[in-house]
Formats: sequence, structure tokens, C-alpha cells
Amino acid sequence: MDTPDIGTQLSTFRQTIDNIDAALIHMLAERFRCTDQVGVLKAKYQLPAVDKDRERRQYERLTRLAQEANLDPSFVEKLMEFVISEVVQRHRQIAAIEQAASTDQAQATQYT
Repeated sequence: MDTPDIGTQLSTFRQTIDNIDAALIHMLAERFRCTDQVGVLKAKYQLPAVDKDRERRQYERLTRLAQEANLDPSFVEKLMEFVISEVVQRHRQIAAIEQAASTDQAQATQYT
């Protein structure tokens, strides 16, 4: 009876995991690039950083996706709460920067 080479199997699985982790990082980076653009628009038009209706719809959609993918919806919700809280924080930072720039521009115009 052949004994499987456990080291080779582990190495193969770990390489796949490493590749998936890299893809997740790149996907998160792309997601934040996109949500930062949302933050710029919100700041420009003085919209709130948080959109509770959008969040609710997202959680409902992601819960369905988690169930379809046989993932624990509670885990997905916790993960997305973390991601969304980071997005909101970034939106608030973008709004503060936009507000400061607008104030500086208004002051510069006032003195010219």
C-alpha cells in the first residue's frame, strides 16, 4: 500500500492558500480604491459617510451569498462589519480633507 507524501500534499494546499490570500489582498485593495472614490463623491456633495439603507441591503445580499457558498453568515457579517467600518472611517477622512481644502480655498479667495 502506497503511503501518501504528506509533506507534498501540505505544500500543495499551502501554495493554493497563499495564492488565495494574495488574491484576497488584491481584491480588498481594489475594493478600497473604489470605495475611496465613493468617499470623494460623498465629500464633494456633502453626503453622509454612512448610508444605513445601503448597508442593510448589502448585509442581506451577503448573507444570501454566504448561504449559497456554504459559509457561516455570521462570519461573513463580522468580516463585512470590519471592512465597512474601515470604509466609513476612510470616507470621514476624505470628507475632512475635502472640508479643509474648501476652507483653505475660500480663505484664499477672500484675501485676493
